[in-house]
Amino acid sequence: MSLSIQTSQKGDVTLVACSGRITLGEETAQFRDTLRGLIKKGDKKILLDLGNVSYLDSSGIGELVGSFTSASNVGATMKLACLTRKIHDLLQITKLLTVFEVFDNDEAAIKSFA
Repeated sequence: MSLSIQTSQKGDVTLVACSGRITLGEETAQFRDTLRGLIKKGDKKILLDLGNVSYLDSSGIGELVGSFTSASNVGATMKLACLTRKIHDLLQITKLLTVFEVFDNDEAAIKSFA
């Protein structure tokens, strides 16, 4: 399954809903281009909904961290929501749960930006 990315606005928060696999190749390029485009456009509050992401490999993790860093460098905030058990465990093993703010659902994450 390839990667599908839908973006929408919830107030001043940009919701980026991903589904599929974020793996080396076309998927990571699409993921990177989408997030960096939002950051370049000036979006300051970005929420990644990863609830429908079935697989995240090391290059996907790299793009996630790179985008987080790019956002932070321009004063933007990026948070994660709706992690699957597999993605949650992966971020826990890599200690990235200590870097990202993670929420169980989009609503709680959106409220946290206020």
